Amino acid sequence: MKEEIATLGGGCFWCVEAVFRYTKGVISTVSGYAGGHVSNPTYGDVCGGKTGHAEVVQMTFDSDSVSYLDLLEVFFATHDPTTLNRQGSDVGPQYRSVVFFHSPEQEKSARTLIAELERVTRKHLVTEVIPFSTFYPADDNHQNYFNTHRDQPYCTLVVAPKIQQLPRRYLK
Repeated sequence: MKEEIATLGGGCFWCVEAVFRYTKGVISTVSGYAGGHVSNPTYGDVCGGKTGHAEVVQMTFDSDSVSYLDLLEVFFATHDPTTLNRQGSDVGPQYRSVVFFHSPEQEKSARTLIAELERVTRKHLVTEVIPFSTFYPADDNHQNYFNTHRDQPYCTLVVAPKIQQLPRRYLK
């Protein structure tokens, strides 16, 4: 097993975390914050939109089972990378589409896939591709949110459909 880390933001971290929890080769997922200028932000701080952080999921994956490119394909298939600072009714810079790369290879994969998706869809993708610096885990009540709050309306109306968008070849 070869473990690597990926950090991705594509709207509410409850959605992103749930999708990747069901993705083959993903060993662990942690919801949190990255890309901002405030140390140790709280959920309230980030939701206020003034910390510069995005809600993200940092995952550990087995690159012998799933490639980083595969994870990016899942990422782009399960959120809208053409809307700036918005995913559905979640609005603000904390919900932006962003890839925090951990290596030059991850950066190249992200930029290459974005260019290909723009060519194929003829749409401009607003996804940021920036170097990873610091990750702040969210509080425990934000971890594994979908599985512990399945009956909540947000989970049934927003999160569950994201999981259903997961390309079947990537399901655990």
